[in-house]
Amino acid sequence: MNAARELTRRSVLTGMVLGAILTPCNVYSGLKIGWSFNMSIVAALLSYGFWNLAMAPVGARHWGLLENNINQTTASSAASIISGGLVAPIPALALLTGQTLPLHWLMVWVAVVSLLGVSVAVSMRRQLLVVEQLTFPAGVATAEAVQQIYARGAEATARVRMLLAALSASAAVKFVEAWSGWLRAWSLPFHISGSGAVAGRSLSGGQLGFALDPSLLLVGFGAIIGLRAGLSLLVGAVLAWAVLAPQLLARQAVIVPGETDGFWYPVLVEWLLWPGVALMVSASLTAFALAIWQRRRRSGRVAASMEADDQPISKQAFWSAFVATLLLAVVAQVALFDITLWVAVLAVLLAYALAVVAARVVGETGIPPIGALGKVSQLSFGVLAPANLTANLMTANVAGGAAGQCADLLNDLKTGHLVGATPRLQVTAQLFGILTGSVVGSLAYLALIPDPQALLMTAEWPAPAVVTWKAVAEVLSGGLSAVPNGAIPAMGVAAGLGVMLAALGSLGPAALRRWVPSAPAAGLAFVIPASNSISLFLGSVAAALATAVAPRWSARFVIVLAAGLVAGESLVGVLVAFMRLAGITG
Repeated sequence: MNAARELTRRSVLTGMVLGAILTPCNVYSGLKIGWSFNMSIVAALLSYGFWNLAMAPVGARHWGLLENNINQTTASSAASIISGGLVAPIPALALLTGQTLPLHWLMVWVAVVSLLGVSVAVSMRRQLLVVEQLTFPAGVATAEAVQQIYARGAEATARVRMLLAALSASAAVKFVEAWSGWLRAWSLPFHISGSGAVAGRSLSGGQLGFALDPSLLLVGFGAIIGLRAGLSLLVGAVLAWAVLAPQLLARQAVIVPGETDGFWYPVLVEWLLWPGVALMVSASLTAFALAIWQRRRRSGRVAASMEADDQPISKQAFWSAFVATLLLAVVAQVALFDITLWVAVLAVLLAYALAVVAARVVGETGIPPIGALGKVSQLSFGVLAPANLTANLMTANVAGGAAGQCADLLNDLKTGHLVGATPRLQVTAQLFGILTGSVVGSLAYLALIPDPQALLMTAEWPAPAVVTWKAVAEVLSGGLSAVPNGAIPAMGVAAGLGVMLAALGSLGPAALRRWVPSAPAAGLAFVIPASNSISLFLGSVAAALATAVAPRWSARFVIVLAAGLVAGESLVGVLVAFMRLAGITG
């Protein structure tokens, strides 16, 4: 197929439209539970269903595989825009300093840091994909799914129907919850008394957050993350909210103001977030360091002989674009956040280096270490620019945004490499995706969180990624005085546990690794309400049972069904937020 049938107006516009639909899903879920979803397969399925199933009877031209690849590249690039800071450093900055960028400058900022990631991906593509032939599991999965769709049309029809059915069900549940008041979390009927009593009263499950949440988005994400992470979340929730929280209340380390009835998440999380963050950060950094060490041990292997294909762009064009992107990133930091020039330059150079590291880690494991790399940058600039909250957060934002878009583009380029696409055209599609995601993602964020001080770190918007970035910035800026009384020993224990679990997961015997709890998941349970962890656990159990009972059916439909549950609720959630901003209330 020639280039004219690959990068077409139809393929780019379809990707931009789907990106505009799917980007708010990741903004919503990122603020809700701190995770996002790779939208490549969803975009490929939806576009195939629209053009080859719905529009074919009215004479639409066949939607080819390479056109679809451009579409999924554009859409996934848009949906990955949250790595530009929309669900972590930008809201953390608003909480700490009160600074919220206006819409137009927010669009510019997330676009600039994302463009830096594209330049890194372009420079690393040939080395990682052609010479070293790293796996890039997400890119391989997308390529296999797309090729399977085009090999068997009936399979595509079945998957599209499952996706739309799950999306519709999840959207309907969210709409009823938002507008009718019929659906509410059901508190689990248990009480904790004795040493956990507060003022002589026992604690109910509802006060500690133990409830069944009607959110199908959480169930869908549970199916995606797997049983190990789901179990780790449940263990973390029990430890944080059923063991530590009652002790904190009994010893008055945490004081509940006013009435003792109700849901006490906002008060308790101010203490529990510290050991939770320590567990997540220590485990993430340890796993990241071990992954680099293991890669270096294997670096002596002989690269497979393979004929190198063309670079996406010429060297002259690349260096021109790279210098322009570097200058844009420096100017944006100085102009928008008043960051010192030399700090801004160092931030861009460090972001480039960390994005290269992220590319290799993603290529070998499939897991983008965005959070860990953000912490590396925060720690670095905690030394270089101490006591500067804005510099600490936004220089790390540059690193996280570059690493996120770099990982996304390399996954897409891996898909294109396997299906015979043209790299240069995929890079062009990525740029259209960044443009779309910057506009739509910024709109969605401001609609969902018009008042960060009032809305974030609440039961509705736990924003665990925001909590983590905020906590690290506070410690690096204000020292340990920012930590609540009694939380420092708990942080030390949690950090040691995180290092141990990460080491066991990376270096332990193969038979043991699958049983090692996920420290990042357990730490997350300290930051989000227990009801969220329970729903995620139930989703992971449902997926595991389906895989055990019907493995072939599960291989075809579990991820598609889960993606529909995620997309349905998040789309309605964003729609409801826009309606309320417009004065339409239920």
